[in-house]
Amino acid sequence: MPQQRNGNGVPAVALRIGGKLVGDGQPCYIVAEIGINHNGDINLAKRLISVAVGAGCDAVKFQKRTIDVVYSAEELAKPRESPFGNTNADLKRGLEFEFEEYHEIDRYCREVKMPWFASCWDEASVDVIAQFDVPCFKIASASLTDDHLLRHTRAKGKPIVLSTGMSTLEQIDHAVEVLGKKDLIILHSCSTYPAFYEEINLRSIRTLRDRYGVPVGYSGHETGLPSSIAAAALNACMLERHITLDRSLWGSDHAASLEPNGINKLVGYVRLVEKSMGDGVKRVLERERPIIHKLRRVGATRDN
Repeated sequence: MPQQRNGNGVPAVALRIGGKLVGDGQPCYIVAEIGINHNGDINLAKRLISVAVGAGCDAVKFQKRTIDVVYSAEELAKPRESPFGNTNADLKRGLEFEFEEYHEIDRYCREVKMPWFASCWDEASVDVIAQFDVPCFKIASASLTDDHLLRHTRAKGKPIVLSTGMSTLEQIDHAVEVLGKKDLIILHSCSTYPAFYEEINLRSIRTLRDRYGVPVGYSGHETGLPSSIAAAALNACMLERHITLDRSLWGSDHAASLEPNGINKLVGYVRLVEKSMGDGVKRVLERERPIIHKLRRVGATRDN
């Protein structure tokens, strides 16, 4: 039997994340990015998980960093006012969940049956998150050129989701070479917060799919819904959007996030788009036949 191919003329592929297949011919896997929008509050994190559950998302995602590894001493010493203090270090440490918080997140997500995973920005963070048997790992756009982190993450033996914001094709080529294509999902992304619509370039989804032959999705940082819905119509296998309870909250990611009403609409619209795509075979529907007899001119109707 010839190998099945997708609409771009390349072999159809899918991989498993937890209990779901992600890729060609599968429903779009919708990830609610909580990131650091919990503002260092485990109860707020749980409320955001509940929002994702209510919206029908497939997973939630967090971020994990070892602050003194990811940031230089100079960067951490910079003045920056926040509820945690007056330096960048105060802010970063205040926002960072440690093992105890992730243990509670894992417990709560199991209780509400919501898969979760994280973007890990350093090797120690990968090791922390790996203790919870997450279904996959995310490589953030900022980490795409970190070969050591890529290899360390791949060694965990889980599927990897690779974001490609602020990266050239040559840099992505190298990252894919380091990671290998097995159990790999690539996300097209634009790393501006919030992204302007003219920056988003959704046609890159097909470019990446044709170039690498792996499932390709979209990680969006825009404020609205249209481009994410369009990405689903362009066969994005995964959609990732930040969520928040209120876009006016303090913090760097809230303004580019969807509030509860927004994520509910996004999931609903994407499922309607999927239902609308059909199989591509042009046919006369049974529900159209009475309309044929009603509207076509007498003598011009053919039923076969």
